[in-house]
Amino acid sequence: MKRLLSLPIRWRLALTSAGLTFAILLTFAVVIAIFTANRLSSDFDNDLRLSAADLEQRIPVGSTALGAPLLDRSDPQLVNAIVDAAATGDAAVRVVAVNGQVLAGPPDAPDLGPPVTGVRDSEGYRVVSQPIVAQSMTTLTPVGYLQYGKRTGGLKATIGRVKLFLGLGVLGGTALALLAGLAVARRAMRPVADLTSATKEVTRTRDPGVELPRPRAEDEVADLGRTLEEMLKALDAARRETEATLEREREFVADASHELRTPLTSVLANLELLEEDLEGEDAEIAGSALRSTRRMRRLVADLLFLARADTGRHSAVQPVDLGAVVREAAAETAPLATGHLISVHAPAGIVVEGSADDLHRLTLNLLQNAVAHTPSGTAVTASVERSDDGRVTLAVSDDGPGVPSDVRDRLFERFVRGAGDAAGGGRGSGLGLSIVQAVAEAHGGAVSLEETESAGARFVVRLPAAPVGAETTGAPGRDRSEQA
Repeated sequence: MKRLLSLPIRWRLALTSAGLTFAILLTFAVVIAIFTANRLSSDFDNDLRLSAADLEQRIPVGSTALGAPLLDRSDPQLVNAIVDAAATGDAAVRVVAVNGQVLAGPPDAPDLGPPVTGVRDSEGYRVVSQPIVAQSMTTLTPVGYLQYGKRTGGLKATIGRVKLFLGLGVLGGTALALLAGLAVARRAMRPVADLTSATKEVTRTRDPGVELPRPRAEDEVADLGRTLEEMLKALDAARRETEATLEREREFVADASHELRTPLTSVLANLELLEEDLEGEDAEIAGSALRSTRRMRRLVADLLFLARADTGRHSAVQPVDLGAVVREAAAETAPLATGHLISVHAPAGIVVEGSADDLHRLTLNLLQNAVAHTPSGTAVTASVERSDDGRVTLAVSDDGPGVPSDVRDRLFERFVRGAGDAAGGGRGSGLGLSIVQAVAEAHGGAVSLEETESAGARFVVRLPAAPVGAETTGAPGRDRSEQA
């Protein structure tokens, strides 16, 4: 049953139709076979009786002086001639007395058994015993029996051929029913297949605005098609509304972030001047406000960057020496990496097409993320290498405690932070890795978190390499390992 349910619908319909046809034809064939076998056997027995009765009428019967009727022995050759003439082909004939003594018949005649009234089987023969009677006074007295038999092999062969033809008819009818069921099911399922292809195209393109094929017949499939089309229209309308809402939100975030930059810069400048003029506790308060303002400015810059990335606005693209970018980002991170050992393996000449500023921001976020979420004494390694498939790999790894399992699946989503960040112990806003992913995708690449032999984290960015011979921008790198 499980195998049947796992088959396509057209095969299930065809097999069900063939099964019903087989059951009907088999029942019909069994009934016909029984009726035909009985009919042939009855005709065979009737033919035996008629032949035996006709032959019995030709046997001469006489009587003795005492009146006891006996077979006429005046001409025994006549009786033998009659019996021999009837025993042709597959027939066997003999005349026996009432006590079973053979009175006439061929010498090689088979043993047809004792004479018994009616029809019976005997050694491959169907035998009928016809009594031979003679009139004595007022009664008919049997004076012997005429045994007439025929082989049953021909009858059985005929019945066997009938059963064979019926069996072949059942199998042939079932096969034709299966083929016809497949053809009908395929024709009936064609509209469903067309709808399936259309929905797969919607899944591939993610465009619910396509028009579904409409079946010609007004049946359940047509109703299904109309329902799917209405559903897709509703989904398309919902998608448009969602896109419009998201677009308004992006525009709001971009506009708000852009407008906040100027007042934040002004507040930051005033706080810096105020911190220089104040002393004691007032200076500490001003310093705390200054640090909060700087974090707010970084947050606004991150939001503005992501809003521009969502709208597809990217910086100008040009050949960039990725090794030089990584070394500059490591040098910028080094003063903040107290107690961390930052190792850089970034040879010169590994060029990608992109924005130097955006790639610098990507690398800086990865390095600062590693420094911020690992304890003092942790080693952080940044490496750049070109692979044989024409791509460039930028990897930043550490030997710290690794990424918590509760945020691993949502690591690159916005505002996702670990337990320490959520409790206020972390430094990030949860946008650093989102910016890394946005920059990598904008450059035709991708970023992923890979497993390492140690318990630390390893972030890998894969970018397409620039054509050979492209002139790079930025400071040239040095083909050696550096430590900061």
